Amino acid sequence: MRTGLLICLIFGVLSVELNMERHSEEVLAKLKESKWASFIVDFAEVELGSGGALTELVEAISQLIDQLEEELDDIHHVYSKRTDEHNRDVTRYEQEIQDADRDIFNGEDFIDNTLLAQLKTNIEENRRILDSETVNRKKQHEQFLSNIAEINEAIGAVDESLGLLSQITNPSLVQFKRVQTNLGRIQTSFQNHSSFAPIIKALLELATEQNFADQGSVSQLVKIFNELRVQFVDTLNQETADESAAETKFAERVAQLEKEFAEFQRAVLIKNSEIAANEQKLGETIVYVGQRKDDRATLQAQLQAENDNYASETDLYNRTVAEYNKEIEISKQALGLLTQPSFEQYVKSKVGI
Repeated sequence: MRTGLLICLIFGVLSVELNMERHSEEVLAKLKESKWASFIVDFAEVELGSGGALTELVEAISQLIDQLEEELDDIHHVYSKRTDEHNRDVTRYEQEIQDADRDIFNGEDFIDNTLLAQLKTNIEENRRILDSETVNRKKQHEQFLSNIAEINEAIGAVDESLGLLSQITNPSLVQFKRVQTNLGRIQTSFQNHSSFAPIIKALLELATEQNFADQGSVSQLVKIFNELRVQFVDTLNQETADESAAETKFAERVAQLEKEFAEFQRAVLIKNSEIAANEQKLGETIVYVGQRKDDRATLQAQLQAENDNYASETDLYNRTVAEYNKEIEISKQALGLLTQPSFEQYVKSKVGI
């Protein structure tokens, strides 16, 4: 019974040692991926192989871990200060750029208000509008005169036809032809006039069909001619009213433009006196605006350079922190391995001690 228990215990111890040996080999293989950790393991093998102990190596690695962590804290601290400095610089640059923008705007506003460029543009536009509207009014008036002449001619032809018809007692072929001729002249003048075309066409057809054999036909023509004359007179009155309204509107528009022109002229006189009074200030402002534009360009370049530098420093900081964390983690793994009692036995067995 005791022999059986002793055999089980021996096999258990051997199993533990084999597992520990296997674990140590796995850890060693992982550590040797790092040059630093590989050096620690190699040093430990040399130390043990020469009969030394691992105590001093363990202490040195512990101190190294502390040193790496302190240096990492310093890196964090320096980067934090650099971040604060960067934020202050960016705020300052942006504020100074805004100040330059404001100075440039105010300076250019003063220059624009002092110079006559805008006033000259206003005067030229005022004269251009006046000339354009004068030409349009002239065309409208010429069209009015042409319309009036046509309508008066048509009224004259109608009156002549009515006069002929009023004298008809025994209609003759000559009188009939003269009435038709007058209607033809009226149709030629108003063939495109939508309101007159139907009644003129009806008159022509009636004058062609009738032979004026009786007074009934004559009376019918007289009635239609009178209706046509009323339409002509109404159109004449409307054309005259429209022309009068257009002329009144044009006169008011001309008066408005002339008033604006006079105001622009007065403004030119005022500006000329301001230019004389502010000649020195105007010159100084032009120079100042140019300087502030240069300042703004310099500040914008400095801001861009600061942002670029900070981005590079941030990248370096992130890579450095990652490297430190990696070395600290590896050192801690190596330290953990060195402080295991089985490791010393494992290394001794590897070097034949």
